[in-house]
Amino acid sequence: MRKKRIPTPDPVISSEILSKAKSAVHPDKLPRMAKCTVCGGECAVNPVEQLCWVCRRLKISAWHESEQQMPAQD
Repeated sequence: MRKKRIPTPDPVISSEILSKAKSAVHPDKLPRMAKCTVCGGECAVNPVEQLCWVCRRLKISAWHESEQQMPAQD
């Protein structure tokens, strides 16, 4: 004697929401980010600058050093 097949119910969560949730759980499977324009590493959060976190820190520190030296030249 065979059991009756139980019909599959309609999905409660849409497939789009489910795929977004799966990608949030597995960040290592996300598509590659843009590359740094200076060294070619992965870009930091700010895509406008297109700099990795190392190059961004170097840029900020160089900017601060140049600001500190400007008053000494006057």
